Amino acid sequence: MIGMDILQPAVALMIWTMIIWLWMYASRIPAMQKAQISADDARATGVLDQRLPQEVQWKAHNYNHLHEAPTLFYAVAITLAILGQGDGMNAFLAWIYTGLRVVHSIVQVTANKVMVRFVLFALSSLVLIALIVKAALIVFA
Repeated sequence: MIGMDILQPAVALMIWTMIIWLWMYASRIPAMQKAQISADDARATGVLDQRLPQEVQWKAHNYNHLHEAPTLFYAVAITLAILGQGDGMNAFLAWIYTGLRVVHSIVQVTANKVMVRFVLFALSSLVLIALIVKAALIVFA
């Protein structure tokens, strides 16, 4: 199928998001049990951030981050695939975006070095902007 290569990195990022989801709950549920926090205690915003170790919450924060800017990535990937323009350089850029987001996740859920995360986020955002511009040039041409 011509122009569909871009869907591979999009699906890869979806898989990665579910890996982070599993990692989040694999660390959060035991930490909640240890801290004697019930599920209902977490109704109030910020309770888990206050009562769980930071290292546990980093995974949850990253899971949330994977539902922010990547939503634009999914939209542009689908747009380019529909337009038959999801191969070649666009697919390559999509793999770069996905790779940067995976590395960003690994940094955030382990060491959580903010400047490293920022650089990775900024680079991934520039790649995302390039994909959006490429889609816009096609759609509005």
